[in-house]
Amino acid sequence: MAADAHPPFLVVGHLNRAHGKKGELFVWPLTDYPGSHFAPGIVHFPGDEEGNDPSTSLPPLTIDSVRPYRKGFLVKFDQVDRDRAKGLQGRYLFRPFEAMDDLKEGEVFYHELLGSRVVTGEGTALGTVKEVYPLQPAHLLEVTGPSGSVLLSLAPGVVIAFDREQRRVVVDPPEGLLQ
Repeated sequence: MAADAHPPFLVVGHLNRAHGKKGELFVWPLTDYPGSHFAPGIVHFPGDEEGNDPSTSLPPLTIDSVRPYRKGFLVKFDQVDRDRAKGLQGRYLFRPFEAMDDLKEGEVFYHELLGSRVVTGEGTALGTVKEVYPLQPAHLLEVTGPSGSVLLSLAPGVVIAFDREQRRVVVDPPEGLLQ
């Protein structure tokens, strides 16, 4: 993927489970900007069964109402009753890339990292980013190179810089990690 190329859609949430009898779904937000994606009138595209792309067989979902619930939201979509809600659980929610918020200084879309070269601050090549794992307390980069795979924290201090144009991640791995 070119440095300035973006996928047409990004995942912003997961339809975890049906809730109650009125067709609400518990949605787990998968975005740093949930307020921009979970409000009445916002349109989402449910994912296909593999979770890789928006479904071509399911219609878009428009939010009718949303309310905070635990670490996510209870969302009622237009035209979704309890039975349809049960059929949607487990799917991802996609939004067009153009609907994404502008990134703040130092932020990056995870798809931009995939395939990027990873080097240390001294210039030693470690490999390429194979995967990004959104975990707590810190997200992880899986870097695959000639010596195998290593997991690096995506935390400041470990990731020093990301050059979009060069598709290069500069890291300062913790002492002993690469031995």
